[in-house]
Amino acid sequence: MKKILYIIVIVALLPLYSGCSREYVFDLEEIHTNNNNNNNNNNYTASGAINGHEYVDLGLSVKWATCNVGANAPEDYGDYYAWGETSTKSSYTRDNCETTGESIINIKGTSRDVARVKWGGTWSMPSRAECEELINECKWTSTTKSGINGYRITGPNGNSIFLPAAGYRGGTDSYDVGVEGYYWCSTSTDGYNLCGSTIFFTDTYYTTNSSSIERFGGLPVRPVTK
Repeated sequence: MKKILYIIVIVALLPLYSGCSREYVFDLEEIHTNNNNNNNNNNYTASGAINGHEYVDLGLSVKWATCNVGANAPEDYGDYYAWGETSTKSSYTRDNCETTGESIINIKGTSRDVARVKWGGTWSMPSRAECEELINECKWTSTTKSGINGYRITGPNGNSIFLPAAGYRGGTDSYDVGVEGYYWCSTSTDGYNLCGSTIFFTDTYYTTNSSSIERFGGLPVRPVTK
C-alpha cells in the first residue's frame, strides 16, 4: 500500500519537478490523516482586519488571513504566483521565472513577498516554521465550503480558517484544481537550488514536506500577520 501511495504522489507532482531535486517523499508515519467531513455549515469568523484584509486568530504565533491573495472569499482560489514574484502571468515556466538560478533563502517581508507587496502593513507570506506550526498545532478536517473542496483548519483556541484545494499552474495549464492544495512558504528549502517549500494536501493527508516544488510553478498564497 505504501508503494502505491508513493507512486501517486510522485506522478501528481511531475509537471513541477523537471530539473529539480526529487527529495519529495512522504514519510507516511508523520502524515496526519482525516475522515472526510462534507459539512457546508462551518462557521469561519474573522477576528479582525488589517488594511482591509481579514484575519483569524488561531492561537498560534501568527494570525492567518481568511482569504488567499487575489480572492474575495475563503473558498476562492485567488491568484497564482511563482515563488518570489508579485505579478500573475499567462505562462509559468523555468525560463520566465524571476528567481531561477538566484541564491535566496527567505523572501518574507521583502519586495519579493507578494503578500507584503499586495496587502501592505504587517502582512507577509508564512515562513516554513509558521506553516509547520499550522500543520502540527491545528486540527485539519477535509471538508467543502460552498461546494469547493479543501480543509477546515481549527486552531488550539477553536477558531478556524478554510484552505481551498486550489491546485497549481505550470506552463499555461492548471493542475489538480479542486483535488489538491499547494501554498507557498516564504522560506526556500535550499537557497542554492531552484526550489521553494510549500504546504501540500490532498483530501486524506497534508504536510510541509513538499521541499522539491520548483519556484517557477504558479501557486496561491495565504498571508499571515502578527
